[in-house]
Amino acid sequence: MSLMASLVFTGEHQTAHQPRWAWPDRAYNCEPGGLGSGRACTAPGWPAATAADVNAAAGGGAPARAGYRRSAGSPRGEARRRELLARVTDDLAARGLVDFSLRRAARAAGTTHKVLLYHFDGADDLLSQAIVQLRQRRIARGLAAAAEGPASRPLADRIRAVWPILVSEEARVLDQAIGLAMYDPGRYDYLGREASRQYLPTLLSLCPEHWPQQRKLEVAEMILATLRGFLVDVRTSGDTAGVAAGFEALARALEREEAAAG
Repeated sequence: MSLMASLVFTGEHQTAHQPRWAWPDRAYNCEPGGLGSGRACTAPGWPAATAADVNAAAGGGAPARAGYRRSAGSPRGEARRRELLARVTDDLAARGLVDFSLRRAARAAGTTHKVLLYHFDGADDLLSQAIVQLRQRRIARGLAAAAEGPASRPLADRIRAVWPILVSEEARVLDQAIGLAMYDPGRYDYLGREASRQYLPTLLSLCPEHWPQQRKLEVAEMILATLRGFLVDVRTSGDTAGVAAGFEALARALEREEAAAG
């Protein structure tokens, strides 16, 4: 069994078509197609497949949110929802995705799972919103690091400044989410797809202003793919020396791009 499989299916042997879920601390079988029915299914070791990615910053492409929102339209309810979400997001940043469940989220938020279900459509909805929050934190910190120094700072130096933000412990859960998307793209592809949509505008903004848009897009895509590969490598192998060597090659490539663009 692969490492990812051992994380997803802990305990007794599971079948591919009928995983054993926990809700919120009671086991039952739930068909994969049954999500979004108001009953939040959570797999031991990993959260349930997401019925809706609420990444508004990413734009279209995400399915519509299932269920209903009784607190919608109430300023007090929205403030409470944000408070709960912030607490769950902090818990995810500290503890990661492994063993995430609605009951764990309720403990982290200092409430009950019924209160969470009043404000969210289930564990999948709550998880997707928390992941968006963590990406936004990562992006804000990365932009702040890249903005330090003179405006003429080379692109390679800006990317070097962002790297420590990417490998911080708080960001580890986001890399776990990408791993889950690779493990089961049919159910978790939104974790990778929406991440790219959220990160790409930031990388485009770091490129020199005078570059044509197409050149910015090509370089930004190269940076995104390369950094993602470095993150997988350093998280799984711990080979920081190898990643550092690869980073130098990336920096040289970016220097050549800037020199060629004039």
